[in-house]
Amino acid sequence: MSLLKKCSTMKDLKQIHAHVIQSGFEQNLFVIGKVIVFCAVSEQRDIDYAVSVFENIGNPDGFLWNTMIRGFGDTNDPQKAFEYYNRMQAKGLVADDFTFSFLVKVSGQLSSVLLGKQMHGSILKHGLDTRLFVKNNLIHMYGLFDDIETARQLFEEISSPELVAWNTIISCCVYCGKFKEALDLFSTMLKFGMEPDEATLVVTLAACSAVGALDFGRWIHYCISHTGLGSIIKVNNALIDMYAKCGAVEEAYETFRRMNQRNIVTWNTMISGLANHGQTNQALVLFSRMLEQNHLEPDDITFLGVLCACSHGGMVDEGRRYFDMMSKEYHIKPTIKHYGCMVDILGRAGFVVEAYELIRSMPMECNAIVWRISLAACRLHGNVELGEQVRKHLLELAPDHSSDYVLLSNIYASVGQWNEVARERKSMQKRRVKKPEPGNSFIGMHSNKRD
Repeated sequence: MSLLKKCSTMKDLKQIHAHVIQSGFEQNLFVIGKVIVFCAVSEQRDIDYAVSVFENIGNPDGFLWNTMIRGFGDTNDPQKAFEYYNRMQAKGLVADDFTFSFLVKVSGQLSSVLLGKQMHGSILKHGLDTRLFVKNNLIHMYGLFDDIETARQLFEEISSPELVAWNTIISCCVYCGKFKEALDLFSTMLKFGMEPDEATLVVTLAACSAVGALDFGRWIHYCISHTGLGSIIKVNNALIDMYAKCGAVEEAYETFRRMNQRNIVTWNTMISGLANHGQTNQALVLFSRMLEQNHLEPDDITFLGVLCACSHGGMVDEGRRYFDMMSKEYHIKPTIKHYGCMVDILGRAGFVVEAYELIRSMPMECNAIVWRISLAACRLHGNVELGEQVRKHLLELAPDHSSDYVLLSNIYASVGQWNEVARERKSMQKRRVKKPEPGNSFIGMHSNKRD
């Protein structure tokens, strides 16, 4: 047991397991349970090894079955958790609140409403619905199903919700796009005298970011500046993101500047915030400063921010250089989003043919968004021939998207090809493609006062 407590790698674990077998403890459920916990649920997990150990146990107890069910929930094959649950039932073992909590979590991950409701029914049948651990997992599951009404109903059934329950329901509201409800719940939570923690603040600030509730976000910042939570990196990262998305870039940068410790998310958030607001030079200067940090290396998100900055600034050569740097110096494979940024950079600057060739050279299938960026560039620079080629690709992927008809029609109009303009409009009418309704915007939707 002392060796298992010090174990930190699978190599160590396998050596200790060999000692366990040699010592005749391979059927000792307490000892072998520690081995399976390490293999199934630790950060260094090896679920296949956990399976091999588990299958050699004569009579595993409920704890070991639960550990395997929990372990499969964190793999790429989470449905196997239900296979082990069925086997557990066949052995005559009774599922407990931990069993159902793990299965409810897996149901949410699989987005299986049917499985989730079956698990909910089993929980009610076993009388475990009053257990807070189970209830919180049910609330989270229904949030993942985008069923905020059921999630709220389950939350309201808790007579005295603890912080975990508040965090769960606020998080569900944010996930389901009910941002105002999330802010209202946060305010109500404070009225009940519940002190927020790191998780509460991060998810509530995300709600502020989504609806542009700058004053509410400022008020949260003021509140946490007088507590120990103000020094937590995740909280500061959420503040930077909130300020940037609400357009208060200077306040975002001031928060960034005051941080004593920063991680890769901090730098990425600030670089992207500057880039998205057209502060190209500042974003690239910050990227250079980040490269000087010995303990940090840029990741794919960093380069998205950098390429976005180049796009806003019309910096074609720099964009090409950073795109090459990404794969050659840091061995990061560009995703379709990176290719989309490069197509935008090249297209805006008039290099529409080069942008088209870049799309054709992509190692993955191009999506409608990137083709649409290319088509917009053709419209901007009046390249009719290439615009028609790009439009063919779009027709295969999204034949009824109104903006594609409009873009090509505008290309024809820019060079005076009015017959082609009329043809596109008739084609639109024939396919019954309509322009979407104009959007609405709102500001200052939430007060910055608790009461």
